[in-house]
Order: sequence, then structure tokens, then C-alpha cells
Amino acid sequence: MTYIVIALGILCLLYCAGILISGVYGSWFFLIWGIAGTGFLALAWLYQHGVWLQLPGGMRKLMIAVVLLGAAVFLFVEGLLISRFSSKGVPDLDYLIVLGAQMRESGPSKALALRLDTAAAYLVENEGTLVVVSGGKGSNEPVSEAQGMYDYLTAKGIAPDRILLEDRSTNTKENLEYSRSLIPEEASVGIVTNNFHVYRSTRLAASQGYSTVYGLAAPSDTAMQANNMVREFFGVIKDLLYGNMTLGW
Repeated sequence: MTYIVIALGILCLLYCAGILISGVYGSWFFLIWGIAGTGFLALAWLYQHGVWLQLPGGMRKLMIAVVLLGAAVFLFVEGLLISRFSSKGVPDLDYLIVLGAQMRESGPSKALALRLDTAAAYLVENEGTLVVVSGGKGSNEPVSEAQGMYDYLTAKGIAPDRILLEDRSTNTKENLEYSRSLIPEEASVGIVTNNFHVYRSTRLAASQGYSTVYGLAAPSDTAMQANNMVREFFGVIKDLLYGNMTLGW
């Protein structure tokens, strides 16, 4: 058992280092892998030196119960996220909303480019659909995410008069809240985002009163998928605690 915990610790530290070296991260959340790796190695050291067995039996049982409960909640939420990985929407939606992600000096980040490519493919096949590109300008971004997405889609051949810009939002909740003001109340809407993000996005939209909403799952950066899935778990928990969304299928 000790060797398994040590192996997990080393893997977490290597993953954290790999993300850091690659420079593909858009936030510092990936450092959680370094913290987790250090924690696993510390647990292995404590177990090897008999500290675990010195704890009272009741405390050990309580700690095990807390860990198992946390693992069960984590796996349940991850299952909900995975359930939306193949979402494709339906033809002839009235509007798409492309949720923003980081813009770089060189253009959209990989995650955002994948969302935009998915949206562009849908718009080519469904010529009556309009699109809202949603995202403000972060302190580390050269332009607003909305403007960057507009430029990317027009370069892909999407007519400018089919694109509406929402450039105030700073998170997913605001993306949907501010975009809704640009869309007729009874319009059918497809939310375009990376696969791990579809579940929370559609549940937030449902809680905000969108009448007919579908998810369109774009692929994700394979190297960042584990990091994104863990980060999204905390996003779901936060929005549940703040009352921004409810669970559902």
C-alpha cells in the first residue's frame, strides 16, 4: 500500500511539473497536483514511521470515512461531467453561445480554439443560426475574449452579421447571464464549450431560465484533461453551494 501511495505522489508531482514546463496553463490551479503529490509522499512517510498506527482507532475510522465519502462525491460529480461528453445539440438552433477562455498574444488558447472550431463547423452546416461570443478581457489578455473569438470566426468565413459580442463577463455564470440579454426569450440555444464544461454550463443555463438549451461538446486538450476535470469538480461544488445551479440529468 505504501508503494502505491508513493507512486501516486510521484505521478502527481510529475504531472504538475509537466504542465509548468509546457506553459499551457491559463491559471495556477494546476499547482494542486504539486500539493497532492507532496501530501501523498507525506502520508507514505508517516505510515512507514508508524504514526498512523499510533492514532486512536476511532480517529482512524473517522478519517477513513471522510476520505471515502469525499471520493464518492468526487466520482459522482465526475460521472455527471462525463455524461455530457458526447453532446452534439440539434440542427437549426436559433443561437449558439460560445463560452470564452483565455486569449493569448498569438490568438485563442488551445481550449478556446477547439470551442470555436466546433462552433464554426455547426454554423457552416446551419446557416440560419446566429452566435454570441461571450467573454470579457482579463488582466493577462491582449483583447477581450469576445473580440478574439469574433476575429477567429470571421477568419473562418463566418459572416460578421451572424456574430454578436458579449464582452463584459468574467466567469461562466456571467457568460450566460449577459448573453441572455442578447437572445429572444423563447429562442433555442446551444452552448459551445469543451466537453468537461458542458454539464455545468447547461445546468447554470437551466437555473437562469433558458427555455430550450443544448450542449455542444468541443474536444479538450488531452494533456490538460485530468487537470480540467478536477478543476471542474470544484466549479460544480462552488456553484451548488452558491445556489447558481442544481443537479440534474
